[in-house]
Amino acid sequence: MEIERKFLTNPEQLPFSPQDYPCRQIEQGYLCTAPVVRIRRDNDSYFLTYKSKGLMIREEYNLPLTREAYDHLKLKADGRIITKKRYVIPIEDNLNIELDIFEGDLAPLVLAEIEFPDEQTAVNYKAPQWLGEDVTHSSKYHNSTLSQI
Repeated sequence: MEIERKFLTNPEQLPFSPQDYPCRQIEQGYLCTAPVVRIRRDNDSYFLTYKSKGLMIREEYNLPLTREAYDHLKLKADGRIITKKRYVIPIEDNLNIELDIFEGDLAPLVLAEIEFPDEQTAVNYKAPQWLGEDVTHSSKYHNSTLSQI
């Protein structure tokens, strides 16, 4: 189960430099958007992911892929291949912000996601203003939607 909130973030308002934190290069494509079936290259790891319907709470299953399988499936992706840099920034209460800085034609989009251990923690979380607009309940900012625009 994935429980997360998502924020539309302005990089100029961040109280830190993302480059001071670990970064992963991500490339992903969608084989299907309803339900979501995604392939992803995360640095040198490859995955096939299924995500159920939902906005803040969704089922998520990841299966490892070989590079060859990923390259084969990438040719079958529907819509654009999304590329982004992901910075992982630790915050209070053992939570992390995954700051996604999109590249290519989705630049200069920046989204911040925070995964929570349970729904109550997610609902009660008071986001700092610099995180920006809470877009958790807007499917417009799901990567599967962004792959289709």
